[in-house]
Amino acid sequence: MPLLILVAEDDPGIRLAVSDYLELLGYTAIAAENGEQALSLIESYRPHLLVADIKMPLIDGYQLVRQVRQRPEFRLLPVIFLTERSSTEERIRGYQAGCDLYLPKPFEMEELGVVIRSLLERSQAVQSELRFSATEPRPSSPSESYQQTAVSAVTVSLTSREQEVLDLLATGLSNIEIGTQLHLSPRTIEKYVSSLLRKTETNNRAELVRFSLEHHLLH
Repeated sequence: MPLLILVAEDDPGIRLAVSDYLELLGYTAIAAENGEQALSLIESYRPHLLVADIKMPLIDGYQLVRQVRQRPEFRLLPVIFLTERSSTEERIRGYQAGCDLYLPKPFEMEELGVVIRSLLERSQAVQSELRFSATEPRPSSPSESYQQTAVSAVTVSLTSREQEVLDLLATGLSNIEIGTQLHLSPRTIEKYVSSLLRKTETNNRAELVRFSLEHHLLH
């Protein structure tokens, strides 16, 4: 079955062009003309990836992604922002909201296709790991569990604050939401996330969660 991609874009020309291109690549594409409709389609169809504009009526892209990330089942949904807003401040805001990639307009369809394939491959790999981990037998004794944790601690040394950030990040919270719970600024949380990515040698939040699950880093 083809992977399903939701395109949330209020410009009908761009919405149609992106949807048609994705269909040509072999994906199934569904489209929404505003954030509210996109949220409804996500809940109904559970797409494998979301491509969204930021400036949309009713619910903008930032609000859309924040609401999506609040749902545990969508915490690892790959999200690409397509937007004319290309300032560093806007990009940071987009990443803090929970997007995986920021592609400023105008963009090349071929580039969009490549990044979508890359994000989907990683996402599918993470989902497979999660399903595999869920079926793995648990250690038969507390000592075995302790040994696994000890190996992880030697492999990756985290500060107590990094551990707190990692545990909250794995639940799907955005940097802003993590900062609210820990009483820290989103910029400070971004620094902790960057440190976690560096220590685990991962490239994004999805890979970080996968690595943490594999090495039993989550508390």
